[in-house]
Amino acid sequence: MSDDKNPREYWLLQYDGDAFIYESLDEFPPDGDKSLLVHVREVIDETKQADASTRKYEFTGKTQNYPGAILRQIRRISDGEVGGWIESEDNLSHQSDAWVYGNAKVSGDARVNGDAWVSGDAWVSGNARVFGIARVSDDAWVFGDALVYDNAWVSGNARVYGDAWVYGNAWVYDNAWVYGNARVFGDARVYDNAWVSDNARVFGDARVNGNARVSGDARVNGNARVSGGRIS
Repeated sequence: MSDDKNPREYWLLQYDGDAFIYESLDEFPPDGDKSLLVHVREVIDETKQADASTRKYEFTGKTQNYPGAILRQIRRISDGEVGGWIESEDNLSHQSDAWVYGNAKVSGDARVNGDAWVSGDAWVSGNARVFGIARVSDDAWVFGDALVYDNAWVSGNARVYGDAWVYGNAWVYDNAWVYGNARVFGDARVYDNAWVSDNARVFGDARVNGNARVSGDARVNGNARVSGGRIS
């Protein structure tokens, strides 16, 4: 598989509640601290097709048809455990302990790697990335160009999409939506029917729940509690 399959190679900097992407080190300020950068390609490259000696799973031969995709059921080679459904081997790394369980699905150009798990009836699609030790479960959907990583959890009927990121120890669950360029991180929780969108940031020990709407350039952090209304 050529490098053309991995167009999203970039350097990631997280600082003071914001995140910055540099397509190359030449774009990074010369006086900046490069030790703060994370080279995301190191994660993405794990999805390259493995050779026979390093394969973690195989296909069972069963398929499911979905609009625009035929998903194939996987089986772990080491113990024969039957897993979930993926469109191709690009969707699930053969490295580490990344796995797709139950009736969970990964399709399109989405990738699950590191030690991340996707389980239940969850669906990861589009160009989404789930990595680190992140968990996507129940009926949750992660799609678009969304990122879920570190120790983050997305569960229930939650939706994370667009260019949204959920990371750190953050949880998004119940019927909550995180989308646009929103970021939810730290130990933050977004749940019930809450929405976080646009360029909003929810972090620290903040809680956003009920029918709350956090949008625009809003910042909800520390021990803040937002259980209704709109903040933008």
